[in-house]
This record gives sequence, C-alpha cells and structure tokens, in this order.
Amino acid sequence: MEEIDASGGKVRVRDLRSGHSGWEQYDQLLLATGAVPVCPDVPGADAVEICGVNTLQSGIELRRLLDDGNPRNGVVVGGGYIGLEMAEALVRRGMAVSLVNRSPEVMDTLDEDMGHLVSQALRDFGATLYLGETLIGFEIKGGKISGVVTDKRRLPADIVILGLGVRPHTELAVAAGIPLGEKGAIRVNERMQTGIDGIWAAGDCAESFNLVSHRPIYLALGTVANRQGRVAGINLGGGYATFPGVVGTAITKICEVEVARTGLQEKELRKLGIEWASAVIKSRTKAGYFPGAGEITVKVLAERGSGRLLGGQIVGMEGSAKRIDTLATALYAGFTVEEMINLDLGYAPPFSPVWDPVVTAARKAAKLV
Repeated sequence: MEEIDASGGKVRVRDLRSGHSGWEQYDQLLLATGAVPVCPDVPGADAVEICGVNTLQSGIELRRLLDDGNPRNGVVVGGGYIGLEMAEALVRRGMAVSLVNRSPEVMDTLDEDMGHLVSQALRDFGATLYLGETLIGFEIKGGKISGVVTDKRRLPADIVILGLGVRPHTELAVAAGIPLGEKGAIRVNERMQTGIDGIWAAGDCAESFNLVSHRPIYLALGTVANRQGRVAGINLGGGYATFPGVVGTAITKICEVEVARTGLQEKELRKLGIEWASAVIKSRTKAGYFPGAGEITVKVLAERGSGRLLGGQIVGMEGSAKRIDTLATALYAGFTVEEMINLDLGYAPPFSPVWDPVVTAARKAAKLV
C-alpha cells in the first residue's frame, strides 16, 4: 500500500511482482503497519555492518553477515530487550562484545536498582558494558565499519547491532490526515477506531491505554498487538469488542537471568506526581531446602495512603519471571497490596516457599504505605 485517500475511501497499492500501481476501493480499512527500528542520525549510520533487528528477514541478514564475515568485535548500541538478547547471542558465538547504553543501567523499563542486577548478569556472562555513554558516530574504513564513537571513547567494531527501540510506522497515516497520539502512534478508541470513519488501527503502529496511570501509552509488544488485532477483527467483521487497555507487562531472559516487569516505574510515578512506597525483597524460587532453588528479587510499588498496587519488577533465576503474572492480574483487578497478602496461591516445595516471593514483597509494601 502506497497511499490512502480517506475522503474517497480508496488506497493505492502496488503489485510487488509487476510493479504496477492502482487504486482499490475499501469499505473498512485496517492499518497494521507495525513499527520500525530507531536509527541514530549520526555519521556512518548507513554502513552495511550496522544492523537493526525487528523482522525475521533482518535476523536472517544479520546471521548471514556473522557467518560470512566472521567478525571478532561486536558492539551493541542500546540496552533494551533486543540489545541485551543480541549481546548475549554474540558472546555465545565467542565474540568480544561491548554494549553502549545512555542510561546508568540497562533495561530502562526497570528501575535502576533492578536494572543493575541485569547489568551485572551480562557482565558476568562476558560482555563489557559502557553505561551512561552517548553514541556520537561510527568510523568507516574502506567502506566498512571499524569503530563506534561515544562521548567518552572509541570502541573497535566489525559489526554493530542497534537496540535503540522502535517507533510507530505511521507515514501513510500522517499523509492521510489520520490523527496521531502518544509518541506518534495512531490514536484509537477502545474499539480500535481512528479519528477517521472507516479506518481502524492495531498493533505496533497504534497507541494503547494504561490502566494504572489512566493515560494513553505506546507499547510495542506482540502480546498487545495480538489482543488489539483480535478486537479490531471482531469489529471489522460486524461484531462488537473493546480493548480496555494494558498494564505494561513484559518478560524476557538474559543469559541465565529471568527478567519481568509490569505497571509503572518510579520515574513514571514521579512524573505523574504520585507518592509511592517501594518494597524490595530477596527470596528463593523454591523452598530453600529444595534442590535447585535459585535467587529471586521482587520489587513492588504501592501508592501511599491507599495502598493501591502500582507496579512490580522481578529479576531472578529459573522459575522467577512468570510470577509477574500474579502482579499483572492484581494490577488489572485494582488490588491493594493488603488484598494481595490473602491471595490463595499454590504451594509445594518444588515450586515456591510457603510465602510466595510476590506475596512477601506485597506484605513488606503494605507496612510502608
């Protein structure tokens, strides 16, 4: 699709095999154009060996560069989910890996104290981290990447992977006059309708609604995209469905460490002017005496006065991260941390201590609010 004529109810499309373009009428139009990687506007950024990874094809092309070029020095720019997973993958290939991140710790979706745990896990695995540094540019020699320049140093590089996040792919929407919302994503209502009749949007190009902050949010996650797509499909098919919003739940695994988060972070609460209490506990993934019990750190944020659960973060060994679902469900239901204490969670020594770490964190938070 090359152009949208919203007033005429038609789109211009191009046949990829023949190259022929033409206009097609529509009754209802769904925009699911996704997102594109953020590419820094710095010298040398167009070099072939500088890769973004956001599609299957981009992953295939990166694998080809690694296999054909056999690079020794890899630099990852950005400490988000993709950046950390790519850093781990390069270390596993036996490369010397450096990661550059502008923030003091990796994974900006965590508070700094929890992000520090992930940073250390990556260091322990063999990557070198340069935190609190800003990308200035890339050095190119003989038409190939040779180095990454930050505001503090030069790092040798045979290949660079960008992990700077994504932005909504909305050029067609902008040209058609479709209103945008949070972070340039397409503004939609609870039925996934845009500001123009007959045009809908879903997925990484569309905004969502945060059920904790009660404000619009842009969240490019496959889980969100799938749920939005279901709602849009039902409505396009003549049914009626709504997408109430999200609490911002995400989960990943970096090296041997599982990482999860949901709800709001401290920096978001500060921006919103919400007063909160923070509780951090360290526990075990299983009963302490049971073989294979690993460390787990849980952080819970609750509103002062009301005790309303505001968010939670988990970093730990195997068996840690999926506990975030308990916190996500409690957020969706609007629980207080006091109400969480009485949740009837399952217990057996191979799975949890008698007091699940999430509940233990809620108990501590309840004493602080």
